[in-house]
Amino acid sequence: MKGKKIGKILINILVILGCCIYLFPVYLIIVNAFKSRAELYENILAFPKHITWEYFAGALEKMDFVRAFGNSIIVTAISVIIIVILSAMTAWMFVRSNGKLSNFLLNLLIVTMLIPFQTIMMPLMQEMHLFGNIFGVPFQDSLGGLIFMYIGAGAGMGVFLFHGFIKASVPVSLEEAAIIDGCSIWRVFWQIVFPILKPITVTVAILDVIWIWNDYLLPSLTLTSNANKTIPLAMSLFFGQYNIEWNMAMAALTFTIVPVIIFYLLCQKHIIKGVAAGAVKG
Repeated sequence: MKGKKIGKILINILVILGCCIYLFPVYLIIVNAFKSRAELYENILAFPKHITWEYFAGALEKMDFVRAFGNSIIVTAISVIIIVILSAMTAWMFVRSNGKLSNFLLNLLIVTMLIPFQTIMMPLMQEMHLFGNIFGVPFQDSLGGLIFMYIGAGAGMGVFLFHGFIKASVPVSLEEAAIIDGCSIWRVFWQIVFPILKPITVTVAILDVIWIWNDYLLPSLTLTSNANKTIPLAMSLFFGQYNIEWNMAMAALTFTIVPVIIFYLLCQKHIIKGVAAGAVKG
C-alpha cells in the first residue's frame, strides 16, 4: 500500500511539473506585458516592479484591436459553422452509402490532412487569383476568400472525425424508424442524427477555432489591407525590421489568447468524449 501511495505521489508531482513547464510561456507573456522595455530586458522572469496598464492601451491602439478582433471573429465563426455543417452532412452520407466511390472520396479527404500546407500555398494563391479573374469574385484581400479557403482546408479533418463518430454511435435503425414515420432525409439528419453528434461537433469546433483564430500563414498570404487584418496579422506590427516592442506585443498576446481559453473552458467536457468516439472507435 505504501508503495502504491508513493507511486501516486510521484506521478502527481510529474504531472504538476509538466503543467508548470507547459504553462511557463503563458506566465512570461502575462508578466512581461506589465513591464517597461528597460525592466523587461533586465529580467524577463521577475515580476514587474510597478503594475501599469499603459502598454495594454498602447497595444490596443496601435494594432487597431477592435477592428482586428471583429475580423477574426467573423472569419473564425463563419468558417467553423460551415465546416461543421458540411463535414457532418458529408460524413453521414459517406457512412450510409458505403460504396466504392464514397470510400475513395473519404480516403481522398483524409489524404489532404497529410499534405503540408507550405507545399501547396503558392499554387493555391495562383488558383484563387485565377478564379477571382474568371468569376469576378475577390478571393484575395477579402474575408470571404479567406473563409472559403479555410473551409476547404478544414474539411478533411472534420469529415474524418464525424465519419468515425457516426459509424460507431449512430444506429441505422434509428434513422429507418424515423423514415417509416414519415420523416424526409433532411429532417432525419437535422432532427435525429445531428443532435446525437453534439460531442464530436464540439470537438471539431474547438480544434478549428484554435487553428483558425491563431493562424498567421494563410491570412498573411491572402489579406493585404489594414481594414481586413486579423489579430495574428495585426500582431506583426510590433515586430519591425530594426525594432521589436516586446512589452506591447506581450500585452496584445494576452488579449489574443483570452477568447480561445474562455471558449475551450466552456466546451472542454465534450472534447475527450468526442475525440475518443470519433478517432478510436471509428
